[in-house]
Amino acid sequence: MKIAFFSTKPYDKVFFERENETYGFQFNFYETHLGPHIVNAIENEEVVCVFVNDKLNRQVIEVLAQKGIKLIALRCAGFNNVDLAAAKEFGIPVCRVPAYSPEAVAEHTMAMLLTLNRKTHKAYNRVREQNFALNGLLGFNIHQKKIGVIGTGKIGKAFIRIALGFGADIIAYDLYPDQDLIVAGVQYKSLDQLFMDSDIISLHCPLTPDNHYLINKESLAKMKDGVTIINTSRGNLIHTNDAIRALKERKIGLLGIDVYEQEEKLFFKDLSTAIIEDDTIQLLMSFPNVLVTAHQAFFTTEALTQISQRTLKSIADILATGTTDNEVIL
Repeated sequence: MKIAFFSTKPYDKVFFERENETYGFQFNFYETHLGPHIVNAIENEEVVCVFVNDKLNRQVIEVLAQKGIKLIALRCAGFNNVDLAAAKEFGIPVCRVPAYSPEAVAEHTMAMLLTLNRKTHKAYNRVREQNFALNGLLGFNIHQKKIGVIGTGKIGKAFIRIALGFGADIIAYDLYPDQDLIVAGVQYKSLDQLFMDSDIISLHCPLTPDNHYLINKESLAKMKDGVTIINTSRGNLIHTNDAIRALKERKIGLLGIDVYEQEEKLFFKDLSTAIIEDDTIQLLMSFPNVLVTAHQAFFTTEALTQISQRTLKSIADILATGTTDNEVIL
């Protein structure tokens, strides 16, 4: 069995080759993302394994079908970058990793919140320059703050457990309320009520057509002045230009993003010697109350191990039996 990996980095090779000792698959690793520019280069592979910024539109999937690809395996939870209708039409099943160490993303979310609030990144730089002044480093207690969590799946639930440990009051929104969280004291409210009541808002939902640009000028207008927003889910949940306007107007007090709507042109690359032509991200990073990390919330040893294990198991299951628990059904 030959598998073509796209958007690969050295760490992908390490973890997948380690787990492949159980299966003995043949791997071809491509650093480029999968899209119309490269799909015709696929030869003799039977499976493509892709990541968050690979673009599997109808055109790409039609070529994959012509090439004899039997399976599209996503080594991530989200699948908004795959045309599922086209995959179904051409008879190519799609699988994903619906959960991989949700604590990895949840802990990074809290790390971003703490960094922005207590300004530890600024304090680190100051002290290295022998500046021990505290001016400009004032933060606030998370204890008793109202944290609105949008999406209470595995990652949202893990973040809520952490936030409850800080003594925060949790407001949540999800189409399917979690009874265990209700018992733990979490209050489920409407989305509008969450926007109005929350001091801090953390996004933990998949990207769907219904929630595209969930954070926009209309929803921002409902929020408290100086609200803190953290996004470790998908970049297109936030309308970036509306967020920039809200930062200028002091509506957003702190903004932490591990994802960005145009990230495929930037993230996972070393651009330290390049001229970045994306004026929007450059403007965002110029704000002293904005923290940007490059889609690293998932990046722990435990998460990468689970991603490689579950991806290869799903591939083996679907090729052996035609099905897997992790198949994405349209």
